[in-house]
Amino acid sequence: MKENRNEVIIEATSNQVWDVLTDLDKYSEWNPLLYRGKGEIKLGETVVVDAKTATKDMNFVCEVIKVDPLKEFAWKFHVFHPILFRGVHSFQIEPLGEKQVIFMDRESFKGLLLPTQSKDLTTTGLNAMVEMGKALKKRVENLP
Repeated sequence: MKENRNEVIIEATSNQVWDVLTDLDKYSEWNPLLYRGKGEIKLGETVVVDAKTATKDMNFVCEVIKVDPLKEFAWKFHVFHPILFRGVHSFQIEPLGEKQVIFMDRESFKGLLLPTQSKDLTTTGLNAMVEMGKALKKRVENLP
């Protein structure tokens, strides 16, 4: 198994961060990693995201597997077949104060093709996740 993690402190409420993260239709306006999204963050629903991966741009069809409003949601996905390459992407928001949260972004990967992708996931993939965290911070902190 391989995991990428990123954390960023955001000067905002959990509600503000949640609203931006769960509005997939607006990802194209701010998100450099998941640059297009469709669907609703509801348990069992299918969401589709276009992502800049370690090696190329890809389209992922994901199943929402966890929703804890204002705190966390997660989806799972696979490439070609789950035995070859699969992952879980989790988005967590934890309040640090009245108007300050920590956003934790985690992605774990498994599958037979993981050894061929591990280096790119550690470099390009993690860098893209860090850029997404910065973009989320900027987007939320500049809300009207």
